[in-house]
Amino acid sequence: MTQRTQIHGLQVATVLADFINQQVLPGTGVAPDAFWKGFDAIVTELAPKNAALLAERDRLQLELDRWHAAHPGPINDMPAYRKFLEGIGYLVPVPAEVRASATNVDDELALQAGPQLVVPVLNARYALNAANARWGSLYDALYGTDVIPETEGFEKTRGYNPARGAKVIAYARNVLDQAVPLAGASHTDATFYAVISGQLQVTLKNGQTTALADPAQFVGYQGQAEAPSSVLLRHNGNHLDIRIDRGTPIGKDDPAGISDVVLESALSTIMDLEDSVAVVDADDKVAAYSNWLGILQGTLTEEVTKNGKSFTRGLNPDREYTTPAGGKLALHGRSLMFVRNVGHLMTNPAILFDGGKEIPEGILDAVVTSTIAMHDLKRKDQAGSIRNSRKGSVYIVKPKMHGPAEVAFASLLFSRVETLLGLPANTVKLGIMDEERRTSVNLKACIAEAAPRVAFINTGFLDRTGDEIHTAMYSGAMMRKPLMKNANWLRAYEMSNVQIGLACGLRGRAQIGKGMWAMPDLMAEMMKQKIAQPQSGANTAWVPSPTAATLHALHYLQVDVASLAKDMEVFVNEHKSLAMEDNLLNAILQIPVALVPFWTRAEIQAELDNNVQGILGYVVRWIDQGVGCSKVPDIHNVGLMEDRATLRISSQHIANWLLHGVVTEALVTQTFERMAAVVDGQNAGDELYQKMAGNFKTSMAYQAALDLVFKGKAQPSGYTEPLLHAWRLKVKAAA
Repeated sequence: MTQRTQIHGLQVATVLADFINQQVLPGTGVAPDAFWKGFDAIVTELAPKNAALLAERDRLQLELDRWHAAHPGPINDMPAYRKFLEGIGYLVPVPAEVRASATNVDDELALQAGPQLVVPVLNARYALNAANARWGSLYDALYGTDVIPETEGFEKTRGYNPARGAKVIAYARNVLDQAVPLAGASHTDATFYAVISGQLQVTLKNGQTTALADPAQFVGYQGQAEAPSSVLLRHNGNHLDIRIDRGTPIGKDDPAGISDVVLESALSTIMDLEDSVAVVDADDKVAAYSNWLGILQGTLTEEVTKNGKSFTRGLNPDREYTTPAGGKLALHGRSLMFVRNVGHLMTNPAILFDGGKEIPEGILDAVVTSTIAMHDLKRKDQAGSIRNSRKGSVYIVKPKMHGPAEVAFASLLFSRVETLLGLPANTVKLGIMDEERRTSVNLKACIAEAAPRVAFINTGFLDRTGDEIHTAMYSGAMMRKPLMKNANWLRAYEMSNVQIGLACGLRGRAQIGKGMWAMPDLMAEMMKQKIAQPQSGANTAWVPSPTAATLHALHYLQVDVASLAKDMEVFVNEHKSLAMEDNLLNAILQIPVALVPFWTRAEIQAELDNNVQGILGYVVRWIDQGVGCSKVPDIHNVGLMEDRATLRISSQHIANWLLHGVVTEALVTQTFERMAAVVDGQNAGDELYQKMAGNFKTSMAYQAALDLVFKGKAQPSGYTEPLLHAWRLKVKAAA
């Protein structure tokens, strides 16, 4: 039984009450009694509104199920379909003019363009690595990944491979030549960098000197002007730091003494309380909130052991340089951090109200994470302190919202929290994740409901596809997953998100983001494909690791997103009919249903094997070990970053095929049993792993995985959280 403390009308798990009273509230200026009284009032007012929104989701889904069952297959009469959606309130009128108006948005979101990390806040080491990934070694990123192919002679050996290192250096010099070129020469020919009379002077192998082709790109240095240890350059709003140290193994053999090229990499990071964590009760919540508190107080540390040596990792300080004119320049040493709260669906037993009801978890997150952020806001004027927002804002990403009414509710919730904490209106900025179909087709109206708060919109293929399948579950058997990625609805969705964001004035005020590259070991392929995201006009995109952030940062040196977005905004505003109306909306509303499901038995089994193996590989860690995000080997042993979004699409896909007779319950069960042995083998090196094969009746992880498929059709919006939470709580209770 959870020990609870009665505070006003709330029955608070004592571990959470103590954490808030003893660690969170001191230093915020908010008195405990006022806090809990205000918290109680927020729950009393907004919990019923939260429940009403969920009831509206259920009503709409019932209407959709009936319509799609009566009109199976692709949408052949789009006007009739749109009229139906408008009639049930699924499609709302498009506002004539929407202008985002958020103020005090930090430059990393409003003005710069670069990679974004998403990290489970429960893992302190990952959280610190992500926060510190603002700056990354290009040499390390190239040497350690397949961007430099491991052809004969250029392998990653046990020690340093000079031949491979030479390829890394050549690659990095090419980056410098493309982003910050010299006048009439190459950085490859440089032997000495110096600052002479406020200008960068570069000595070449032939003894001549040159300067930057654009002298304005030189913005600072460290060390002595005549022999700097660092040369700071800027291109497309982002920084490159040439590190010079002839005393290092790399620098001593370099003609110019260059030991590394450090790039401004992860401009922002989302500390995640949602899809990448397994948080089901008060103990889990306190662990997650504690790390968020430590990040914003600047006190979070973690003991790390590398190569037999232990050290304490903390947050990096800001980086200090001398400007060309001799002044001081300080650059943020860490990513700008969002916190991702949970959506509107789940409740949590950490707090009970109204006679024993669990608190809506989104309300709990909004109150506690914003209160924790007070520690950052209070340090706004303290020179030298580790700060997150220098503009005095709190950044909260809100996932899985369905349409404008739910965005309006989130904004109302944040306003109530601001009143509770005595913050100015719109201090809390909102990140709208455009990952549910009802949000995609009403995105302009969603932005309108939170125009003074919106600091971020993005797209996400996996959740968006999971919702697509569930929304039109009765329309027929869905395409195989690889084909969905090339379907017109998805292309239209990705394009529409950017165009609507620009039409609503997000340029210069907010991020327009794109989704994750899920294969952290396949960086060469990422470098080929992910450049399409900045080329689309999006000023950020998700990456799975600090290394990936440094490599993806190269794309923002190649693409001037700010200029591109400015041109696109002009075009969108001159051709407003293209932004969302009709053409894109009609394409988005098409259903990725197979015209005729004529797959062979081998194709069906291959799709089933892929889905089931992915489900089991993720769920077994979630349920048994409480790991919400990890690199899970797929059926081909390629490591994929898996979270609940990947689980949602896989489980809904099988549930859809079951409903339409493409597969049988017996075939699905047989596949689960066979894939359990495969997943057991892939996890053979994990001492904490509990086998599923042969333990089908007793393995709670295996039973949870079955539930996700066989009960998938009945899950609200196809979400996996209700079943995962229930099974994880059983495992914790049994332990």
